[in-house]
Amino acid sequence: MRLNRKIILFWLAAVITVSSCKSKKQDQQENQATEVKTVTAPAFNADSAYAYVARQVAFGPRVPNTDAHRRCGDYLIAQLKQFGCEVTVQNFTATTYDNLKLNARNIIGSINPNAPKRIVLASHWDSRPFADQDSVARTKPVIGANDGASGVGILLEMARTIQQSGTKPDVGIDLIFFDAEDWGNSELAKDEYGGFCLGSQYWAANKHKPGYTAYYGVLLDMVGAKGATFLKEGNSMQYAPTVVNKVWETASRMGYNQYFVDTGQSGPAITDDHLPVNKVAKIPMIDIIHLKVESGSFFKDWHTAHDDMDNIDRGTLKAVGQVLLQTLYNEQ
Repeated sequence: MRLNRKIILFWLAAVITVSSCKSKKQDQQENQATEVKTVTAPAFNADSAYAYVARQVAFGPRVPNTDAHRRCGDYLIAQLKQFGCEVTVQNFTATTYDNLKLNARNIIGSINPNAPKRIVLASHWDSRPFADQDSVARTKPVIGANDGASGVGILLEMARTIQQSGTKPDVGIDLIFFDAEDWGNSELAKDEYGGFCLGSQYWAANKHKPGYTAYYGVLLDMVGAKGATFLKEGNSMQYAPTVVNKVWETASRMGYNQYFVDTGQSGPAITDDHLPVNKVAKIPMIDIIHLKVESGSFFKDWHTAHDDMDNIDRGTLKAVGQVLLQTLYNEQ
């Protein structure tokens, strides 16, 4: 994923201005507007989600064209099948910005496959081939515990929880693990995505079912670090503000405001897998992604050799997983 620094500076100035103007009366009005009845979703098991993250990391860096990548992909397919999901695998060849050919595959697990109203939940499952933000190990591959594995771990646990709960939501759910997201280079790549998002670009142009569409989508990226904060990402607010507000209001009612932060203003705009889904597939998708409130930047070990299990916090996994489960069950 890519961060636009000019947008960060604009956003910081806007946050300062808006925060100083917001009144208590406005807060009360907003709270009253979001008081709606909800059904209770099953409990999200953070220990189980943590184990799914650790299992991916144990394969090593999931860089396309490596054995670790192949074995992790096989593992994800097996897990989804074990949970009773209808599994579709999209094999494709991706061409990188530096003209390499990657053997890639998008992995899709469907719950309630015959339900007409569908929701997409997505995360990328590959990890970055080089730790370019590391001051020492710039050429080493990234293990990607938070950047990639955390979102996949949450979605695996959501699939297990829903399938074993005995009370599935009425909507259909498609879990999509996008491949080849993290090989980009915003300085050298010539395309609009900076060389990133190869798997989501392929899926958006070649959906796993003819004529497929969804009511909306949620992308998870870097959703497992201790003390994570999720701002209302800029592109999400441009393409799917209603979905953003739905999720953030759910989080607020559940007491997870410290994670799902509402500054009263859109956060920085990020180039991520939700962009092809919005632009090409025409499905409104938001991005839940770790962005620091004070700077709008990513978590400290982003694209470094230190993005390992030391970053992963069960409390953060719980917050994201429980909020998403509740959002799905509210659709009933």
